[in-house]
Amino acid sequence: MTKNLVHIGCGAGFAGDRKDAGGPVVDTLATRDGPKYLIFETLAERTLALAQKQKQRDPERGYSPFLEAYVRPVLERCLANNIRIVSNFGAANPAGGARRILEIAKEIGCRHPRIAVVSGDDLLSVMDEKEIRSHKTIEGLPIGDGIVAANTYIGARPIAEALAGGADIVVVGRTTDPALVLGPLIHEFGWTEEDWDALAAGTLAGHLLECGAQVTGAYFADPGFKDVPDLAHVGFPIATISREGAIRVGKADNTGGCVTPATVKEQILYEMHDPSAYLTADVVLDISGVSVEQASENVVAVSGARGKARPDTLKTTISFDGGWLGEAEISYAGPNALARAELAREVLSERARERGSNAEYRFDIIGTSSTFDGGSAPYPGAGTAAADGDYRVRAAVSCHSREVAEDLADEVLSLYCSGPAGGGGFRRNITAQIHTASILVDRNRLSPSVQFIGAGA
Repeated sequence: MTKNLVHIGCGAGFAGDRKDAGGPVVDTLATRDGPKYLIFETLAERTLALAQKQKQRDPERGYSPFLEAYVRPVLERCLANNIRIVSNFGAANPAGGARRILEIAKEIGCRHPRIAVVSGDDLLSVMDEKEIRSHKTIEGLPIGDGIVAANTYIGARPIAEALAGGADIVVVGRTTDPALVLGPLIHEFGWTEEDWDALAAGTLAGHLLECGAQVTGAYFADPGFKDVPDLAHVGFPIATISREGAIRVGKADNTGGCVTPATVKEQILYEMHDPSAYLTADVVLDISGVSVEQASENVVAVSGARGKARPDTLKTTISFDGGWLGEAEISYAGPNALARAELAREVLSERARERGSNAEYRFDIIGTSSTFDGGSAPYPGAGTAAADGDYRVRAAVSCHSREVAEDLADEVLSLYCSGPAGGGGFRRNITAQIHTASILVDRNRLSPSVQFIGAGA
């Protein structure tokens, strides 16, 4: 246990987030007194399944493809300013990700960090597919053939253990997103497994930070209704958390965006199914009595989180083969473009029906029908959009056969010479799909572990 305040910043809220966002966060953290941490949240359900597939092809890969883009620009400054990094960019291969970070440190000539690798979330290592399939899914859906990944959301304790072991960097795979923040707080404040209110406050702090700039104005912005200054340079969040669980949320210095009660409330409610019982691996969070107040410019105070005993089960995401998605698009522009786009759509729909396939098709004219009408025929937007303009026809199919997906894309391509006048700008994309479902497993079936590599390991 060290100081009474801990400072934690976020450098990414999903895999593919801005690669330069961490720099201003690190610069700001470097000016703070007390324990300092930088988290990167880069792992979604399908992201992890894709990483598992990559690891099967190459045992040295399977960590986040964005790891290097996030770590390389800030690693030296973090090590120089005692800013410890915690991230789930280990994905399916935390050890491989940790080794890559050591290579980056050597390449840029900075001191070698001590890295902790947290493993033990892979349910397939302790349970076979038959037993996994015997569990009822939360969604009430059957688990399909071809299980690609089965990873359990483990909690914050292994992260705290890793930090207690002197890790400069902690690389984990599947953990709850708030655990990236809660782990450092458990380590710094010594919160026990039954300090429910403290754990709830730490979980709420993690929930506020886990989506990056969503709490500082990004995704919140809606011009004319919810204006956000300088969104092009939106600052990523930094939270200061006290031993008593008081939270202050701000953002990196000299950046755009804003932190207001409205931005904070939207993020608190994001993916919050039951405000009185938000289940995590470490605690059941109750936000029904939370208070949100503007403390100063771009700083919001959050308090009042309450906690209940953690669940006996842990959520596990099962990812399995989802067949294929075929997509193709073509544009019609200029005089009478809408009528030509409608005709193209009708041609594609009729030829798909003639195939007699039970695949799931849809046909849209983007900009007029793709969001609200479900892509149904006949096209309901006729007469409401300008006859002359620029329209893009999109055809898509979800199916179990790559050949069916390719066939639809070829049909769109054929419109160049076998469809309405003036089609152009053809694009196609055929992708393997992954479906997901969730099950609950006894937390005692998994035994997360921590290993160290690098300096002093």
